[in-house]
Amino acid sequence: MPPETHDKHGKLARSRNASPESRPNVRLTEDGRPLREVLSYARRGSRFTARQADAWDRLAGEWVFGPEAVADVTGPLDLGAAWFGRDAPLYVEIGSGVGETTASYAAAHPDVNVLAFEVWLPGVADTLGRLEAAGATNARLCTVDAAWSLTELFAAGSITELWTLFPDPWHKKRHHKRRLVNQPFVGVAASRLVAGGTWRLATDWADYAEHIAEVMATEPTLAGGTAERWDERPLTKFERRGLAEGREIADFAYRRV
Repeated sequence: MPPETHDKHGKLARSRNASPESRPNVRLTEDGRPLREVLSYARRGSRFTARQADAWDRLAGEWVFGPEAVADVTGPLDLGAAWFGRDAPLYVEIGSGVGETTASYAAAHPDVNVLAFEVWLPGVADTLGRLEAAGATNARLCTVDAAWSLTELFAAGSITELWTLFPDPWHKKRHHKRRLVNQPFVGVAASRLVAGGTWRLATDWADYAEHIAEVMATEPTLAGGTAERWDERPLTKFERRGLAEGREIADFAYRRV
């Protein structure tokens, strides 16, 4: 559980969460300082509401895995046995936000394991509440950097589906290197899919849609492109915001060949 603090109004708060600890075994400079890493997400505040704090206190111990859970890992984990207590097809969402897709899919498909990556702790706490409300016990959350995790924790051919829905677009050209959908991450992620496995993506930014199409075309183990809206994807707050601001939603689906 994150260390507790209280703001000037006496409300429960949490320390900032997307720290270097979101990547275990962080590399250090020669003088011992954490080496600055290129991350695909921005650091955000992590104050909990009372409702979020309650969900976290009751459920995080069983359903959330942080840096301490993988700090000593030296190779791929058997995630089914280690985190779910069972072997089942693994579905992974990167950047699950407040958990709308994770909770909806897990509740509708109790026969699969759903693992959501999110470093924003209030979003993780919201997801815990959504899962509980939906009666879904087949989802887990990980607060470790997803790019690091797919490289270090996942065996090749271990993911049935991967979802990257409305990732941070990093609009400025000098920040494009921070976009999650870039090589070499695309190649790593593709290698973690089972043969015939699917990677679903969506964005409401036209320039990022062009970027996704260009980068995914560089990966020879993936086949696909633009697709119809995935019918099991709920209308999230990010999609509603994009539509309200007049942006078109671009969906993509790629299959591991």
